[in-house]
Parts: sequence; C-alpha cells; structure tokens
Amino acid sequence: MKVDFSDIGQVDDKELKFAVIGASFQGKWIFVKHKERDTWEIPGGHREVGEDINNTAKRELFEETGALEFEIRPICDYLCDYSLTEDEASYGRLFYAEVKKLGDLPDSEIGEVKLFDALPEKLTYPEIYPHLYNRVLKER
Repeated sequence: MKVDFSDIGQVDDKELKFAVIGASFQGKWIFVKHKERDTWEIPGGHREVGEDINNTAKRELFEETGALEFEIRPICDYLCDYSLTEDEASYGRLFYAEVKKLGDLPDSEIGEVKLFDALPEKLTYPEIYPHLYNRVLKER
C-alpha cells in the first residue's frame, strides 16, 4: 500500500473519487462507525456523478456526523495505490473541517459518532488513515 499526496490541481478533477474530512469539534477529532463494522473511520465517502468534489465533502460531513455548522477547506489531493498498478489506484481530496455545531445523525449507514483526542485504535483502513490523519495535523 502506497499513499502519496499532491497539491490541489495536480490531479485531474475527474479522477477524484473520494472526499475525506479530518474534522474537529470542541478540540477533539470526530470519528464515525459504520453500522456494519466495529472499526472507526474518518468521515468521508464517494463522489456522486456530476458532483463537485468540494460539495461531496460538505455532504459527506453532514451525512456521516450530523454537522450543521462548520468551516471546511481542502488540504491536498491524495493517491492510494493498492498494488502499484494504475487499475488499483484511487484518488481523493483531503479536507479539514472545524465543526461549530453538531445536530442529530441523519438516517444513514453510520451508527455512531464519537470524539477522540487522537487517532483511535481499531481503524477500518489502518494502512491509509494514519497517513491522512497526520497530513491533516500538519496542515490544519
């Protein structure tokens, strides 16, 4: 597994499939747990057809955390390369959001939202999330 970062604009916009949002609320990090898993995830998800990647980030942040008021900004684009072949590579954009107000969790695949002081153990994607988390820490 290889995770690389690049400045925004270096990856063709149509290649960006995911938005991942390192989000904080009252000085703690927001992580979510999918209803069908017992591991923690950084909020984020797939870009819908025709959707601007920045809007993907805002939509996913609300859908997965219930964030009602927040300031969000892009940090960089990233590449996750699973097998070092072009077919197994996926691009996304990494964001940082400071959440001002959390509401109720919308009806979605997310079963739990929890605040942490740092990256939790038992991650859904342990090969990827530490890289993304550390990049958000560095850039926020």
